[in-house]
Amino acid sequence: MLFYDTADLNDQEVYLYLNKTADENKKKGYVPAYYFTIIRNIDGVEVGECDLRIGHNENTKYGGNIGYEVYEEFRGNHYASKACKLLFLLAKRHEMDKVIITCDPENTASRKTCEYSGAELIDIVDVPSWHGMYKTGRKRTCQYVVKL
Repeated sequence: MLFYDTADLNDQEVYLYLNKTADENKKKGYVPAYYFTIIRNIDGVEVGECDLRIGHNENTKYGGNIGYEVYEEFRGNHYASKACKLLFLLAKRHEMDKVIITCDPENTASRKTCEYSGAELIDIVDVPSWHGMYKTGRKRTCQYVVKL
């Protein structure tokens, strides 16, 4: 798979600094992925991390195409939803027609991030026992979808 230049993934508040890419690993069920640091434009401070997984398979059905974390001291500024919107642009370049974002049903902040990003809650499903999330204790997950 061809990884695209990501230098334009920025808006007025944040930009996404590409840390690395990862090729598909069929044996583990991993799709290709980009990994970013979320940087605040005003002062260049790192406020979090995010990633985009390209394509869909059984893993992304439960783990989603997008992952994000905003460091505790920077939460409440919508940085995660702003990063998601930038990741949608990259997903479109890869001709993805939708992006799945999943989160713990009890994580109200993450659920709000999905909603602020324009995602629609499709379902809350049981995580299968073979999935890595199940092995870390997450038994159910919210599935949000953004149509691109």
